[in-house]
Amino acid sequence: MHVVDMPEVHEAEGWVSLLDRLGYCELSLGRYNSAEAAHRKVFEQRESMLGKEHPDTLKSMGNLALMYTNQGRWKEAEELEVQVLETRKRVLGEEHPGTLTSMGNLAHTWKDFT
Repeated sequence: MHVVDMPEVHEAEGWVSLLDRLGYCELSLGRYNSAEAAHRKVFEQRESMLGKEHPDTLKSMGNLALMYTNQGRWKEAEELEVQVLETRKRVLGEEHPGTLTSMGNLAHTWKDFT
């Protein structure tokens, strides 16, 4: 049983933050399926709580794309990264650090894909 599955941890943002950290831990251990599941839940929760264009939601979407990249699922990663990039450009501007990070992530995926 993970800590995030314990009922007392289910205060909304605290639970999501803990689950996000769990996803990073699973990624660092090479447990890509488990990391993907954690990051997918984080993304879904943030999208529900904060909306599709909130910076934290976009970060979570980018993390999910990273899970796809680590699994060699290039097309899925690219699709998510393009969505994140386009939304960040529109919401944050073209020169915002988050937008530039998205550009770099997409370029990295294209480099690995080709």
